[in-house]
Amino acid sequence: MREYKVVVLGSGGVGKSALTVQFVTGTFIEKYDPTIEDFYRKEIEVDSSPSVLEILDTAGTEQFASMRDLYIKNGQGFILVYSLVNQQSFQDIKPMRDQIIRVKRYEKVPVILVGNKVDLESEREVSSGEGQALAEEWGCPFMETSAKSKTMVDELFAEIVRQMDYDESKITQTFKGELNVTFSKLVCVL
Repeated sequence: MREYKVVVLGSGGVGKSALTVQFVTGTFIEKYDPTIEDFYRKEIEVDSSPSVLEILDTAGTEQFASMRDLYIKNGQGFILVYSLVNQQSFQDIKPMRDQIIRVKRYEKVPVILVGNKVDLESEREVSSGEGQALAEEWGCPFMETSAKSKTMVDELFAEIVRQMDYDESKITQTFKGELNVTFSKLVCVL
């Protein structure tokens, strides 16, 4: 069974913990309690293939931003969450994606951009179009979710597994190609 490390990033109060707990336990957290760091494991079957997700729910506050490099270094897939009812959280997500690229030194890291709190439509500050445009710029999937109503929560985690599966198969093919080239250069005729 494949194991994947998923890191959930975003500003404080956007619903990172609520999304993660809803996915893992099927319950919604009503009370906001700022996270420092929480770790969850869950088995998931995506496209008839079983996997285990190790999900790191990170702190959204700036005082823990220095820990992000370590989270990013160890992560394989990233869920970048902003609140649809908070324009600033949408702006805050951009440097987090830049940090992922800087730490990973790889442009095509598995990332999903998530606008959370779609259940609060009447308070929306970030349009679907803005989220979609940013996702297209980054070349990643975009979803709007609600931990409260469980809208697109399971689909979100299934999609990050697909992204990591695709990335893993691409890296394997690249590695095999480089390995063949390296071995062919080592062949020596006596």
